[in-house]
Amino acid sequence: MAHDPGAAPHFRKPLLATPFHERARELSQVDQYVPWAGYTTVDVFSTVEQEYFATRNAVSVFDLTPMVKYRISGPEAEGFLNHLVTRDVARLRDNRVLYCVWCNDDGHIIDDGTIFRFGRNEFRLCTAERQLDWLLDSAFGFDVQVEEVTSGIAALAVQGPASCALLKSTGLAGVENLKPFDCGHFNLQGMPIMASRTGFTGDLGYEIWMEPGHAVRVWDDLMRLGASRGIRPMGSQALNMVRLEAGFLSPNVDFVSAEHTVRMGRDRSPLELGLAWLVDFDKGHFTGRRALLAERTRGIARMLVGLDVDGNKPANNALLYTDRDGRREIGSVTSAMWSPTCKRNIALAMVDAPHFRKGTRVWVDLYLNRELVWERRMLGATVVDKPFFAPARRRQTPPADC
Repeated sequence: MAHDPGAAPHFRKPLLATPFHERARELSQVDQYVPWAGYTTVDVFSTVEQEYFATRNAVSVFDLTPMVKYRISGPEAEGFLNHLVTRDVARLRDNRVLYCVWCNDDGHIIDDGTIFRFGRNEFRLCTAERQLDWLLDSAFGFDVQVEEVTSGIAALAVQGPASCALLKSTGLAGVENLKPFDCGHFNLQGMPIMASRTGFTGDLGYEIWMEPGHAVRVWDDLMRLGASRGIRPMGSQALNMVRLEAGFLSPNVDFVSAEHTVRMGRDRSPLELGLAWLVDFDKGHFTGRRALLAERTRGIARMLVGLDVDGNKPANNALLYTDRDGRREIGSVTSAMWSPTCKRNIALAMVDAPHFRKGTRVWVDLYLNRELVWERRMLGATVVDKPFFAPARRRQTPPADC
């Protein structure tokens, strides 16, 4: 590739721009960005509240392009993935999507992600962080090809109660027939588009995947046709709110990859994270199976659970105790917020056994900064089921028009 003498050296601008970046920048009112997997992405467009309510009451779009994507192909692609992840990939049908986690030999989570199956030997693995080294090491002995294809696929999450109606109006005829975790292939005015009924909001929503050269045209169509439906672009702060209401875990927030932890006991297993339903012990060998079987037998020492916290002050980074006097520490909060939709003060917390049982009352040690003065509050909280928000529309097929 010829070098452009007028271009700035790569080290002057180390973050990449997605194909939607210029359109997103035009709508950014507060110029607030964060890095994600080597790309620059919008943290807040206008206000977190406006973006949040657009997702819950209308429709929002989120630039998903930095999601790291790997093409997994070859005669033993299925066998490789079954060796890698804890779920049974053999049960995944064509044009379906599977949420999964993968572990090291100690049964501790490396990462989570989604697997798309397009054919007998053709898959796509999507994850929030780059995992090529781990994938290549895990592929030793398998007749499989692993290729990162992140930059070759642009993607948008279209989420909210009006998401299906909006996509139909753009010309994605039949998108309403996709069931949760289905994906389908469409032709939009000559542009090949893949749509999957997936998302990180716990609401009705879709993710659309396209060639980077079509990205701007698709963005413009969505914003033009969605104007009457209250469409808004969404940044990562609002996304973090809706994913917490849905009870979804966020890497480096609710857990740290076992590849990155440096202190003993800071890595987590899927059983500790409340993801036992993702572990299929009957499918045969997978990485971490022996350690997870042993953990299941002896019982887990802690679990990530949902909390209903008294009051309305989010319990961010709070420690948990068995009593109001704070005599025995039993865990800590990983994510917290006041939920505008649920009208509840909710949190995810890692809690020691046996206090993670549903209905158990614990105490939250909360510190509030009010005009530069710190105040301490001990608030009661109850262990509850998650998700906190699960509207029927997220599974309704076809969805109601909005």
